[in-house]
Amino acid sequence: MSEANVGIHLGNRLVEVGCNHVFAVPGDFNLLLLDQLIKNKELEMVWCCNELNAGYAADGYARRKGIGCVVVTFCVGGFSVINAVSGAYSEDLPVICVSGGPNSNDFASNHVLHHTIGLNNDYGQQVRAFREVTCCQVIISHIEDAHRQIDLAVSEAVKHRKPVYIEISCNIADLFHPSFVRPAVPFSIEPPLSNKLSLDAAVDDIAKILNNGVKPVLLVGPRLRRPEVQKAFLALAEASQFPITMLPDAKGFVPEDHPNFCGIYWGAVSAPCVCEMVESADLVVAVGCVWTDYSTVGYSLLLKNEKMIKIDDRHVTIQNGTTYSCINNIDVLKQLATKVKVNNTSFINFKRMYLPLSEPAPLKDDEPITVNVLFNHVQKALTADSSVISEVGDSWFNTMKMKLPRGGTYELQMRYGSIGWSVGAVLGYQCADQQLDPKRRLFAFIGDGSFQMTVQEVSTMLRYNLKPIIFLINNGGYTIEVEIHDGPYNVIKNWNYTGVIEAFQNGEGKLWTTKVRTEPEFKVALAEAIKKTDTLCFIEVFVHKDDCSKELLEWGSRVATCNGRRPVAH
Repeated sequence: MSEANVGIHLGNRLVEVGCNHVFAVPGDFNLLLLDQLIKNKELEMVWCCNELNAGYAADGYARRKGIGCVVVTFCVGGFSVINAVSGAYSEDLPVICVSGGPNSNDFASNHVLHHTIGLNNDYGQQVRAFREVTCCQVIISHIEDAHRQIDLAVSEAVKHRKPVYIEISCNIADLFHPSFVRPAVPFSIEPPLSNKLSLDAAVDDIAKILNNGVKPVLLVGPRLRRPEVQKAFLALAEASQFPITMLPDAKGFVPEDHPNFCGIYWGAVSAPCVCEMVESADLVVAVGCVWTDYSTVGYSLLLKNEKMIKIDDRHVTIQNGTTYSCINNIDVLKQLATKVKVNNTSFINFKRMYLPLSEPAPLKDDEPITVNVLFNHVQKALTADSSVISEVGDSWFNTMKMKLPRGGTYELQMRYGSIGWSVGAVLGYQCADQQLDPKRRLFAFIGDGSFQMTVQEVSTMLRYNLKPIIFLINNGGYTIEVEIHDGPYNVIKNWNYTGVIEAFQNGEGKLWTTKVRTEPEFKVALAEAIKKTDTLCFIEVFVHKDDCSKELLEWGSRVATCNGRRPVAH
């Protein structure tokens, strides 16, 4: 069988765009395709426990490497992974979702196929679903079109930073075709050019307003993920000396040791000095911001559009009025940095108001550990080689207070907020670091309710010798749901979590587990985990069910009110 085939070409293109791991679950519609992908020595196949987790892993991988890939079987695999792909779409992550498809001869056969929903000769149900959560969809059922279709889908994922869907008929994945004989010409994927007239007018307009402003502030949003855009933003910050703040889902995109960095702006749950500075500013330059009920604390931010200059991917809106389109944010930021005047008034005011966070008082040796004490100790353990992944829930609020050292990274899934996302994301992120930065250590904070959703993938981490430190916060239920709207459904069955993880090991992979209930036990456990650099460390921390951050209480009350529910009384 010739190596000039669909699967080989797909593998080569994945490697070319920086995807060296594929997260997959085998099924009878994708087996021939997997046979071809395995042949690529630069591509490591990561066999996952289920498709949802594989999709979460591709999401985590894309956050670290810039692009990810998941391979599933038809319908039973595709409909399982679609939730993870939806999250990647929401979070602007280029995940290539590849599904095996029906034999190309079946399309004219009037057969009812297994794994489908039982419609005669209608095998389009899966692609119709994926149209809602991907920016490009291709069905490869004719070998003559395969080269073009694969190149189209992969390049669209890179260009738009969104997921794409590729369906490959099971009988053609290993077929020879002359279009694959010659090595493919490398991609040359350039962003769309800015309209120069629109760009110049926008920058002149913004510069004039900012240079006449009194207390301007910079606000970073989650669409500042691309490193080159972050660099352009920092050039503007240094040229202007405006204070830097960021939305919670942009944490990690700006160095937190930058001289002008002030903190997270999260409305009523921000530090008071940050909230006051942003909401009293006469101008807020919002770069790449996305406004959801989660990030705006139930749409309760006291920010007026009339005070905002919004710089987005392809357009700029000035004070809720003039809009300039067909311009790239990076071009706006670069050009604006050359025209803006220094104004550090807001930053000086912030420094007058700023009070550093006080450390929690030490607990008695036999006193139950609290979440603020737990995270205070982790803060001291973070280094430039640390990464933090926070699951949906109270961990969001506690990790927001942690200061990342320069070089440290941080990830959460706030826009989509799928409970259980973090376990698969840790797998994907760690696989990327195996190649990029093997000495980096990942700290994952996961609640017990979330963990029960996707726990199986810890076995995959052991299988591939990954080494995260996982903190399982055991408080007996869905704390974040309790604060939005309580009920008996928020209480979960308690597990012996360390016992479950030890069962997963089963003699394969390096594992260390422990349970902690007090501060002295936690300090010992954390120090031991940090020393075990070649081992997956699992620390189960028992905390009281009502022990959560005050910020979560406030946030939950406002989000509940926004969504028409009665807030929980405290």
